[in-house]
Amino acid sequence: MRHPQYNPASDNRPLSDDELNDLDELLAALPTDGALNIEALDGYLAGLLLTPGRALADLPGDAWLPVVWGGDGEPDPAPFASGKQRKKVIMLVLRHLHSIATAWQQRPQGWEPIFSFADGDSETGDADDAVEYADAEDWAAGFLIAVDLAPEAWAPLFDGGETAALLAPIAALGAEDGPLAQASAAERDEASRSIPDAMLALRAMRLKT
Repeated sequence: MRHPQYNPASDNRPLSDDELNDLDELLAALPTDGALNIEALDGYLAGLLLTPGRALADLPGDAWLPVVWGGDGEPDPAPFASGKQRKKVIMLVLRHLHSIATAWQQRPQGWEPIFSFADGDSETGDADDAVEYADAEDWAAGFLIAVDLAPEAWAPLFDGGETAALLAPIAALGAEDGPLAQASAAERDEASRSIPDAMLALRAMRLKT
């Protein structure tokens, strides 16, 4: 089945919080282990938009959309109960993708990625003093899935220089057995909170090329 391409000129409105929750629940309910959750999807879409050397609008939807639900190739067909359900998921994904691109273009400093937040141990060890920590592990893992679709394009950015420093928290959090896999909540929080500015810096660099 052919999937629609991303159209940056579309007038799709951003997803509401309820629609984001609906999309997360739809993906979680699919009978597959490969579907992304909403955090991983957010990171995946950001990675697609930032992939060097190509415009996402030029990439066929077949090349990236099935990754969202774990694929629909043989021998494993797409895990949707109906064509209506598939269409709903695709349209929600495209709208969210458009909202990220629009936020980066119109109000970049107001853009917020979708991260998990959890209560971590306080420095005093007192449960009443627990601090909320950001944890972008799933988001970073989704971003790295986009990287894996174009490894040769991304390799120079990970290999050294300013871009490698910007991408380091993503690799540390999202890679399997990455250096922050067993890190403290505070260390994961620090790495996670560095990601939004890093993404905006990468986008600014891309616009100059």
